Amino acid sequence: MNARHTLGCTLPALALLAGCMRYQPAPVILGERAQALAAAQFDPAAIQADARRIAPDAAPAGLDRLALFAALLTRDPKIAQARAAIATAAAEARSSRHAVGPTFTLSTEYAHDPSASSPWLLGGAANLPLDRGQQRQARLDRADLAVLIARDDYAETVWSERMALRRALIDGAIAARQVAAGEAIATLHARQIAALERQAQAGAIPGASLSPYRALQAQERRATEDARSRQIAARAAIAGLLAVPVAALADQPMVWPEFDRPSAEPAVTITPALRLQAVTARADVLRALATYDQTDADVRLEIARQYPTISLGPGYTWERGLVKLPLAINLALPSFDRNRAAIRTALAKRDEAAAAIDTVLTTAQAEIDAALVERRAAMVALTRLQTSELPQLDAAAAQAEARLSRGQIARADWVDAQIAAQTARLNALDLLARVQTAEAALENALRRPIEGPETRIRPDRLEDVR
Repeated sequence: MNARHTLGCTLPALALLAGCMRYQPAPVILGERAQALAAAQFDPAAIQADARRIAPDAAPAGLDRLALFAALLTRDPKIAQARAAIATAAAEARSSRHAVGPTFTLSTEYAHDPSASSPWLLGGAANLPLDRGQQRQARLDRADLAVLIARDDYAETVWSERMALRRALIDGAIAARQVAAGEAIATLHARQIAALERQAQAGAIPGASLSPYRALQAQERRATEDARSRQIAARAAIAGLLAVPVAALADQPMVWPEFDRPSAEPAVTITPALRLQAVTARADVLRALATYDQTDADVRLEIARQYPTISLGPGYTWERGLVKLPLAINLALPSFDRNRAAIRTALAKRDEAAAAIDTVLTTAQAEIDAALVERRAAMVALTRLQTSELPQLDAAAAQAEARLSRGQIARADWVDAQIAAQTARLNALDLLARVQTAEAALENALRRPIEGPETRIRPDRLEDVR
């Protein structure tokens, strides 16, 4: 503590304070932090315990979406940062309730006057601001609203990170299925090309006729490798959200039992009442409303600043043996335009904040409608393929299998039928990804899970996991 600070703490006017706080250094050593993150471990047992804590009625199902969400709450650095912002806003709100401290002025004067009993004049004066009225109330309201905004930001961060996790799970699950289907097709292509090569060696077909088959095989291999890369990227994205190395999740299977069986319709019926409730409860909508209230507090503050700010100035003077106790009333006058320019600016910002509320509400409504339309369209396409095209191709593949066993069809033709069925399954995976993505978009629009184990979460238990 420097000398000026020590002197300030020893002044009689500050003696009523509990004491001065000392500075405690908290250096950030980047190397150590980076090393700790690189060595972070993933404890499935602890994650399962957290999952049971926030959803005591849910049946444990391994590392499912519920468990991963519980892991997000405890490990995601963005969520931790948003939680810390709430503590900061709350501390600032408490600080705003303390009035501005008084200022003190010490003065002395020496006058060589032989007629005076003492040549010295000693004095002191204080300036005590009167923190009251609309200015104080507007300041307190603004600080309290900042806490609400920080809480809304936290809720929005938790939700956005949860949606990033869900999208990564969708990408990983689809990519894993595409890799399996691609490898099956690659095996069929290899058998087909081997059969055609034997025919070419026997002179039954020209060797040049194999070129399209080899090109198609290479194309399928590239598609499979792309799917494998997406699978790895999805696992890396999940590891990044959980702040653990990718290797920590290498032996951790992700569980999503209902992934391949989406319901024909959304798990919840989007009634007008549910739509209104969902839209008005969204964290981004509530944040826009709190921001509007802040601008309204700013309007009240600027209007209150039209009037002088009053402070009292008691003092003490010892003037060459004579004690004097002066008292001054100080007025801090507004600007020459009576603060009209600042008031107009505050009003304009309030109007802008009101328009922002309409924008957020409109966006939320549009997101719900778009997600519903896309999900229905994707589900219709997936159902059509699963109930019509895929059964026909499976039947053709089974018929080719039977004909091959009787020697009625060449192996290359049998492979064509099997590849057609596998390709249809790849197309079904594309449509399944489209349905799952639309389902995620609907959840994002509603800002609530609508199916799966996360619907068993008890909101009052979320604060118990951090």
